[in-house]
Amino acid sequence: MTSRKVVVLGTGGTIAGRASSGSDNVGYKAGEVNIADLLGAVPGMSDRLQGCELISEQIAQIDSKDMGWSVWLALQQACGRHLADQSVAAILITHGTDTLEETAFFLHLCLSEAERCRPVILTCAMRPATALTPDGPQNILDAVTVALDSRSSGVLAVCAGAVHAAQHVQKAHTYRVDAFDSGDTGPLAWVEEGQVRWCQSPLPAEDKPKSVYALDTGAVQVPRVEIVMNYAGAGDSLVRALCAASAAAASPLKGIVVAGTGNGTVNADMQSALEHAAASGIQVALSSRCAKGGVVCSGALPLGFRTYPGLSAVKARVQLMLELMA
Repeated sequence: MTSRKVVVLGTGGTIAGRASSGSDNVGYKAGEVNIADLLGAVPGMSDRLQGCELISEQIAQIDSKDMGWSVWLALQQACGRHLADQSVAAILITHGTDTLEETAFFLHLCLSEAERCRPVILTCAMRPATALTPDGPQNILDAVTVALDSRSSGVLAVCAGAVHAAQHVQKAHTYRVDAFDSGDTGPLAWVEEGQVRWCQSPLPAEDKPKSVYALDTGAVQVPRVEIVMNYAGAGDSLVRALCAASAAAASPLKGIVVAGTGNGTVNADMQSALEHAAASGIQVALSSRCAKGGVVCSGALPLGFRTYPGLSAVKARVQLMLELMA
């Protein structure tokens, strides 16, 4: 009988970081420790695996602030390849905290329904591997616990004992080890002494992607989508500059996501510039810079404008990019 497997894909991040001093939790270099060594330093891993075979693969060794399309595509392909093996019970991805929410949402939208029947779990750390009290080993153990729970499915994030859905997770603190939350919805579950206490269904039906974006692995140009923010005194100059530069750029602008004030609002000058951009064929998506809530529409939006209810600006950008590719 083939043994069950847990596959861990390493991408670097703080969880694999090194500092010159154990007391330094900020001045480290991310992505220094390879995934095999990182997993080998986690105490209690054998017991937590419940007899499963542990397999690791290094996808990247970067600081997640440098995360980009090429690593996303490599992750999506690696997930598909491993999940084609029915003996794989789950996939874990070690990731930096800065862009974890974007990678999680990208995978949420791009993995097939069959692939999302098994858990794909991102975990991370706020302290480097060399810290006096690193949080990475516990987060990895918790992620394995969630991975092997029979109720787990879909793309999840596990950090500081909390389990978050990919479509809701967001980094909410710059420094604390419990840096993530899920906005209005709250965590899906908590990991407590090697047990998962579920508060919500892992993937409610209403939150499943309406469609899966099939990615062309060939030389397809990734559509350029930028984010702008509305704030007191913001005008039209940034939007107009983006549009003006786009005409001569090798990668022309295809979309603009606005992190608007309040309920996705923008001032009159920016509104005018955005309407001009939309008239030229650039897609405009309205989101809010608020940490909680989403844009609630009343009436028709200007032609060429759209919203993604409940999505932050960075996640709206991911979805718009994928829609433009499709």
